[in-house]
Amino acid sequence: MKKVCIVMGSDSDLSVMEGCMKRLDAFGVPYEVRVVSAHRTPAAAETLAKNARADGFGVIIAAAGKAAHLGGVIAAYTTLPVIGVPIKTSMMGGLDSLLSMVQMPKGIPVACVAVDGADNAAILAVQMLAIEDAALSDQLTKFKADMADEVAAKDEKVRAQFA
Repeated sequence: MKKVCIVMGSDSDLSVMEGCMKRLDAFGVPYEVRVVSAHRTPAAAETLAKNARADGFGVIIAAAGKAAHLGGVIAAYTTLPVIGVPIKTSMMGGLDSLLSMVQMPKGIPVACVAVDGADNAAILAVQMLAIEDAALSDQLTKFKADMADEVAAKDEKVRAQFA
């Protein structure tokens, strides 16, 4: 199975990205975690991206706040899918991060989840890997069925409460 590369612009992003790691663990998807800055260590970002496929990665998840260029820099140097996780900031609540990720130029796409959406980034990465992995696809089917069952149980409880 291909691995997921989780790369953060700063170790301060780790608390948000732990949700991503827990979700990948739940699916049994291997991953590696790195701290690489688009601005302070651009050569390291380039090296990581250029070697990602050879290093066994199938998807890269890039988390960053403020200017949040990490996902775009990584995407410029690889053909692997890149998922951006905008991190909430004190100045604009993460809107600055979100806009930095979604406003990519033509030819350099970065998929983007919600601000602090690490869990969804993991699920999207699993969906991408499941294209070629039937067992992983089956796990996703069960995961979605379990979510539907949870909602149905909540609906039943609320309906009974207000009947």
